[in-house]
Parts: sequence; C-alpha cells; structure tokens
Amino acid sequence: MTGEQAMIENSRETRMALAGGRGLLRRTGAMGAMAALLALTGCISLGGKVPDQLLTLSPAVTASAGSATSGNFNNAIAVLDPGTPRELDAQRIPVQIDDTQIAYLQNATWVEKPARLFRDLLSETIRAKGDRLVIGGADEQYAAATKLTGQLLMMGYDARSQSVVIRYEAVLARPGGDIRTRRFESVVPGIGPTADQVGPALNRAANDVAAQVAQWIG
Repeated sequence: MTGEQAMIENSRETRMALAGGRGLLRRTGAMGAMAALLALTGCISLGGKVPDQLLTLSPAVTASAGSATSGNFNNAIAVLDPGTPRELDAQRIPVQIDDTQIAYLQNATWVEKPARLFRDLLSETIRAKGDRLVIGGADEQYAAATKLTGQLLMMGYDARSQSVVIRYEAVLARPGGDIRTRRFESVVPGIGPTADQVGPALNRAANDVAAQVAQWIG
C-alpha cells in the first residue's frame, strides 16, 4: 500500500469513527432525555384523573334571545353567592348517611362549586320572568338597591330516604332597610345513589326552588 493510499484509508476510518461517535452521542442524548422525562413524570402530575361525570345545573326557563330589560340601580336586583356549610364548599355531591355522617357520591363532580351554580340558576330564572333587572357584575351588584343572598343549606343526596334535597334560606334586602327571609325546599324521592340518577334529580329540585324564589321576590 502506498503512502497516499494509507492516508486515504486512515482518513476514511477517521470519518467512520467520527460518524459513529456522533451517532452514539445522539442515541445517548435521546436516552438521557427520555430518562429525564420519565423521572420528571414521576415527580409531577400532568393532570388529574378525569371524573366519570361532570355535572351542572341547567335552567328550566331562560330569557329569550334579544330580550332586554331596562332600569337603574334603584329597581335592579343583585343575586349574590349564597353561603354554604363546609360539605358544600367543594365540587362534590354530599351524601347524608345518617344524622352525623356525610360522604360524597362516587364518580360525580360539579363543574363549579354548588353555591356558584345555584346562584347562576337563580339569576337566570329571575331574569326569565322579565319583571326585574338582574345585575350580576362584581362591582355593579353591590350598587343594586335590592339584594338576594342567603344560605344554601343542603344540595345533595339523602341516603336514608333515597331522595335528593335542596334547601335554601333566602334573605332579601330591599331599599329602606327592609329585610325578608324565607326557607325554600325541594325533595325528589325514589332516587338511586348513582350519578346518572342524582344529577338530573338535583337539577329538577334546583329549578323548583329557583321558581319558588322568583315568585316570592316578585
């Protein structure tokens, strides 16, 4: 082999070694990145388990498209979030097992906390009647002369009677310091302890209570 041929052969071997080294580096880098990703996913959660059912409340009556109500703060009503007991301060459906024990219904989750869902349902039901200007903005609602608030005492399932129950203690504050209170309740019996049955029954009960409240405030 001539000197020139030896130089060419050495150059070819060098290029092959360099190429092999770069391939090894690429493979090593990819494996390292994969290992780092696997280690990372073991430390953090990329999203919780999706619940079997997401539930909400849908108003039985709604204001028609294009409908409008005019007025001012003196005759407007603001519907505020009701207070709730601890068991309703979650996106779960409480189950009253007995006088002292409360659990949560499996495989059912509200899209929002019950207080907000019930407030929105009340607002839409009152608005659909067309008699009152309903204000819901965070700032404007406190300027309204009339305010509807209260306590959402129960919005769940009673295992003892196999029924869903919604109980709402309404507080209506009107101009001049006049305050009226009234307790509303709706019970739907004969309901099994499953999300498929409890969800629709709670929606019916919530609409029943909302209609009662709308009638009461006038």
